[in-house]
Amino acid sequence: MRTTISVIKADIGSIGGHIQPSRALLEAVASHVEEYGKAKGLISDAYISYTGDDIAILMAHQRGMNHPDVHQLAYEAFRKATDIAKSQGLYGAGQDLLKDAFSGNIRGMGPAVAEIEFEERPNEPFLFFAADKTSPGAYNLPLYLAFADPMYCSGLILSPKLGKGFKFVIMDVNYTEADRIIELNAPEDLYDIAALLRDTERFVVEAIYNRATGEQAVSVSTSRLRNIAGKYVGKDDPVMLVRVQGNFPATGEVLSTFAIGHFVAGFMRGSHNGPLMPVPHNTPVSYFDGPPIVTCHAMCVHNGKFTEAADPFDHPFWRSVQDRIAEKALDLRRQGFFGPAMLPYEELEYGGIVERMKELEKRFVIRETHD
Repeated sequence: MRTTISVIKADIGSIGGHIQPSRALLEAVASHVEEYGKAKGLISDAYISYTGDDIAILMAHQRGMNHPDVHQLAYEAFRKATDIAKSQGLYGAGQDLLKDAFSGNIRGMGPAVAEIEFEERPNEPFLFFAADKTSPGAYNLPLYLAFADPMYCSGLILSPKLGKGFKFVIMDVNYTEADRIIELNAPEDLYDIAALLRDTERFVVEAIYNRATGEQAVSVSTSRLRNIAGKYVGKDDPVMLVRVQGNFPATGEVLSTFAIGHFVAGFMRGSHNGPLMPVPHNTPVSYFDGPPIVTCHAMCVHNGKFTEAADPFDHPFWRSVQDRIAEKALDLRRQGFFGPAMLPYEELEYGGIVERMKELEKRFVIRETHD
């Protein structure tokens, strides 16, 4: 059976600042998707969740990627829920809905989108990741390690199904005129892949494919809100779909990369660096509008229907990881605005600091020198 999995995520309002959506918002989104999606046969299944203040709609259907009706279903669900957010006086109501008129594709309108189309295997496990208070480049390191480094993915040397490596499709997200991408193969292009992915604010993994079979393994949302709105309106809070097992890395190999708690852009006002913390489903944000968090929903899809979602980060092992990551966050936050604790100036270009710097520029003078 040919199945498409689509996840579309947006921040449309939250309680008490950038904390979490209200129950009414979640119910409104779920109700709309049920009534206009599942009941009408547009989609075969759906799953609604939140990570921090973002609501994600995960859908299974047989209509292929970028289908306008599927995208409009999510857009209308978020739009109607935005009306409720406004009626409740929630903070940031409709924040990620940057364009008013739906034009056939939700990409470029604010919400994050990730999709994969495939012929279902007899068992089709996949992982759905959602991150809050960070940018799409937050997945660069985990994907590099899980799909190109045998130190983390032993399957690259143990499994003949993975031994030919993977093709990385990397996007230059700062180029706004069109999709500017490059395709590089691991392991041959490993150093080139590393050279690009280290710059997480410009180069982002969009997709990964098994080179032996041509099957897509990964899809990542790559939109940057500031490039759409022309100003800072919130961090991009990316979603990601990863097919696992068989011709792809095992679930545990993918998950293991998140134990690092690597530093990513985001945190308070989207203007700082902080360690990415794996957390259980439906976790709000807290300390310093963070820390940057990521959830994982481990599921199977069969005949277009989802199983219930397992929560691999809700496990005793990850509690000690979370404690260590919290200490990393505190250590860096002790530096306040100084040095690597805050993002470089070019990443703050849409913030109030730009106006401050313009005024300071006027006050600089050239010192006269005397021989």
